[in-house]
Amino acid sequence: MRAARREAPTSVAARAALAWTQGARFLTTASRLDQLPPPDLPEIAFVGRSNAGKSSAINALAQQRRLAFASRTPGRTQHINLFELGARDAPDARLADLPGYGYAAVERSAKLRWQAVMAEYLARREALAGLVLLVDARLGFTELDEQLLALVGARVASGQVRLLVLLTKADKLNRRQADAALRGAQAVLAGVASEAADIGVTLFSAQSRQGLADVAEVLHGWRRR
Repeated sequence: MRAARREAPTSVAARAALAWTQGARFLTTASRLDQLPPPDLPEIAFVGRSNAGKSSAINALAQQRRLAFASRTPGRTQHINLFELGARDAPDARLADLPGYGYAAVERSAKLRWQAVMAEYLARREALAGLVLLVDARLGFTELDEQLLALVGARVASGQVRLLVLLTKADKLNRRQADAALRGAQAVLAGVASEAADIGVTLFSAQSRQGLADVAEVLHGWRRR
């Protein structure tokens, strides 16, 4: 297991990676897997609890305010939203914004339906090359986060799917709390670690841009399967 590298945002690699993520543009939305495009490009999926800051992270990486839609009522987004990356005439990857989970106010039948679609995507989507799991750094892994990790654990352990955990809202922690959040996450991730697995964890804040360049570099590397 590794932490995301800490390189200066002015490095050549970081500038190239940030330019790449900032070129993200909306492609399509789907409520079922058969509505998704052919699995001809690697996909990087973002997933997390409804209040973990998923939309904020995507928007920060893209340097766009509303590329990923953050509903005023968390948990209401019930589709997989895809965004293209790379040159417009030759895209080289896609971002997949998966529905948030764990928000109790959503109707149970709708919640079960979209969670089933999300589970199917994580377990079966051939294009899935990397998973970005967003966890509120103040809370650590919840039971639902660990259930999701178990769902994709076999694909991560085999090296088929890379995993990066973003401990979000890190700007709200002091140094001692941040260190404790990292240790707690690493202890949970040890359960899916293996020689073949590519697993990272880093502190992240969309507000302060902490970890932004490092995350962009990791994702930029994932465009090559």
